[in-house]
Amino acid sequence: MNAFLAALAALSLAQAPSLEVDPAAAPPAAPDAPVLTLDEALARAAHANTDLRAAQARLQQAKAGIWKAWSSQLPQVTAGATWTHNSDAASIGLPVATYLRDRTGPAGSPGNPVEPTTDAFGQPLPGAPPAGSFLFSDNVDVAIQKLDQLGAQVQVTQALIAPQAWFGIQAAYRGADVATKTVEAARRDVLFGVAQLYYGVTSLKQLVKVSEELQGIAARQEKDAKVRLDAGTIAKVGYLRAQIDRARADQDLIRARNAYESAKISLASALDRDTTFEVVDPPEPTLPGGTASLEADALKARPDLQAARLNEDLGVALRRVSAARYLPSLGAFFRYQIANVTGFTGKNDAWAAGLALNWTIFDGSLREAELREGSARIAEAEANRRGLENKVTAEVRQALLDLASARANAVKAKEQAALAHENQRLVDVSYKAGAATAVEQADATAALRNAAIAATSEALQAQLAALKVLKVAGVFDPVARR
Repeated sequence: MNAFLAALAALSLAQAPSLEVDPAAAPPAAPDAPVLTLDEALARAAHANTDLRAAQARLQQAKAGIWKAWSSQLPQVTAGATWTHNSDAASIGLPVATYLRDRTGPAGSPGNPVEPTTDAFGQPLPGAPPAGSFLFSDNVDVAIQKLDQLGAQVQVTQALIAPQAWFGIQAAYRGADVATKTVEAARRDVLFGVAQLYYGVTSLKQLVKVSEELQGIAARQEKDAKVRLDAGTIAKVGYLRAQIDRARADQDLIRARNAYESAKISLASALDRDTTFEVVDPPEPTLPGGTASLEADALKARPDLQAARLNEDLGVALRRVSAARYLPSLGAFFRYQIANVTGFTGKNDAWAAGLALNWTIFDGSLREAELREGSARIAEAEANRRGLENKVTAEVRQALLDLASARANAVKAKEQAALAHENQRLVDVSYKAGAATAVEQADATAALRNAAIAATSEALQAQLAALKVLKVAGVFDPVARR
């Protein structure tokens, strides 16, 4: 996507070695192919370019981080169920009623049981045996463990005071802002590259026309040389020289057409489409009215610089997240359980609600390390932002210098092409009149070829230099302006 396309084409046409090629082997033109304008190419690239689609996907990932940060502040609902098969079932009998009766009958009988004299540790029991006895009227078996146990639980938790989550949400928003500006910078880079490609393709199309004209001149000169050879006014070496020049013009034309088709393939790949299209000469890039304020405009409008500034804010927000870990967090919970074991309550379900306070007193100096890391990250972001500001200023100044040089070169190259064209015409007339040699005619044609290629190449360089000024100044956004 650089200006090397025209330079390579110029070198190929001007310096390539001779090859035996057939002009009929050149790719045929596609007269019925639809015309693709620069605006249409940029509009398609804005939504079809694969690099841009990948960048948009990364932006969606960054925005999803906001919801991830909010998730720690929103209610959390969990549910679970269990089935357990135990090796044994267990239950316990519990009395549900008692009554007091006097002792009757001899000692040791059911109505007058013998009381123990010592406790479970062998110590003598104090006092005298009671005059009456407590008897159980009824009891119930309580299942402590069933052979197959089923249970389910639903729990709701809600953070009430969570400083770390609050600052984490702020950091997520800052991260999404950075991603937005980064994707915007990538979008402009892609559009700039597509514009460069389009200007390069149109330049190569012009080179094809130049090569066709030169091939026509060479064919006419070969025909004139054949007539003069048959008339005996020139030696055969003059005719051979004309044939060599025509053969070279043939292969230059094929090479120019192939370079044009190759550039169209690159443009079609950037647009994610086929190559069945033709290009038209795009308008000259329009610079802002005053170039003196471009540096200040670039420092404000460049999305990559905006992303660098936001990255500083992100570093500050992340450091606050680390600092918030020194503070306690408070949350509320509600839990509901149901099981096929009643337990001591005699109910199959139960619920509980409460508050939970969590405060990390010491974590092995992890928070201190994170704070130092956060401070270093802020310093790095500040240095990167400052360095990018210097780079942006230098890029604008250099782009303006390059534009001035490119425009001056384009003017001179155009003048040289006009002079070379007139020189070739005069030498051609002189050759027909016998006042110029075949060598002079060949030299004039070669000079015309080189001058025409240079004029086309320098015109492209001037257009690309103007695009570069718009890009580095942060004002190249053709799709957004429409």
